[in-house]
Amino acid sequence: MSKRVILIVMDSFGIGQLPDAASFGDYDVNTIRSCMSSPCFQADHLAELGLLSIEGVKDLPYSQEYRKQHDLKVRGAYARLAEASMGKDTTTGHWEIAGLPCPRPFPTYPQGFPEEILAEFRKRTGRGVLCNLPYSGTKVIADYGDEHVKTGDLIVYTSADSVFQIAAHEEIVPCETLYEYCRIARDILQGEHGVGRVIARPFVGTSGQYVRTSNRHDFSLLPTGDTMLDLISAAGLDTIGVGKIHDIYAGRGLTEYVYTSGNADGIDKTSEFMDRDFHGLLFVNLVDYDMLYGHRRDIDGYAKAVAYFDERLPELFAKMGEEDILMITADHGCDPAYQATTDHTREYIPLLICGKNVHPGDRGTRKTFSDISATILEYLGVENTLAGSPIEL
Repeated sequence: MSKRVILIVMDSFGIGQLPDAASFGDYDVNTIRSCMSSPCFQADHLAELGLLSIEGVKDLPYSQEYRKQHDLKVRGAYARLAEASMGKDTTTGHWEIAGLPCPRPFPTYPQGFPEEILAEFRKRTGRGVLCNLPYSGTKVIADYGDEHVKTGDLIVYTSADSVFQIAAHEEIVPCETLYEYCRIARDILQGEHGVGRVIARPFVGTSGQYVRTSNRHDFSLLPTGDTMLDLISAAGLDTIGVGKIHDIYAGRGLTEYVYTSGNADGIDKTSEFMDRDFHGLLFVNLVDYDMLYGHRRDIDGYAKAVAYFDERLPELFAKMGEEDILMITADHGCDPAYQATTDHTREYIPLLICGKNVHPGDRGTRKTFSDISATILEYLGVENTLAGSPIEL
């Protein structure tokens, strides 16, 4: 039977601030703690895998009360991972997960993008630019949507992350045209201005009722070196991306990919791929935690999304073969209770591992997310030339 690894990233599901969080502007942040404050939070199957036993999580009031009420028998291996990269965003988190830490942060633009960038962008798109400031994605279309609809000018904005975001109404700028504008921006934003991601942010609706659609598309920098996807695919094994995995790695190293419309669709597609006979890695990103609930500081929504995933886990467990390994992790934090900003938060991430070849228990606190890729490469029998040390299964 073929060895398969199913790696699922709960996008932004951090488990407590890193020691250097203050240098990133984050104070007393803890995504899981905030989710646990909601009556909607439920994580029975995640707890079974070890989530509530991880260092820093096990002492939270919810975890303590849960253990009092349940005879918790953990059947997974679990660990807390620190981020070695100088960032707290999707690109740095995922690249480090894949064995490529980023020792230098991607550029950010707290005052907006320089005129040299915007002048070239206007020239090549033939459209004007609105906003050019750090902004909430929902607020920016409320504040600039009417002017965009009237003029056709593109809403360009950023955040605390290294992103160049372009919002446009789907009836004014069709999605494929917006994607082409993003490719133009991606081509411009290289070198010293090489932001981690250019993001298409289409929206619909009428004045006062604009809403973003699920047609978001990310255009990442090419990874600056090999990742586990390159090594696994070069070894002749499958590397299948679900959700925005293709965008995060600019398609590099993937043998197959599919986009999703949200967490439910992502879990559906993961389940479908698990019905297939592949040999290698199924790499999944579930983005709703971050996009719909973390940035919007929706504690109950975030907690419900965790509970939904937890409810669906038995479906995935049932499809695991004798040599399958399921890994569940995150890429950064986005504390839905943190009011200082609406941006990501600098946090540890969880790692839960289960499978018939996995011995349950605590694997402690690890120094880098890259221990995930090292573990996967070792399990699949692929030589590791990247960062990280394998976790004992």
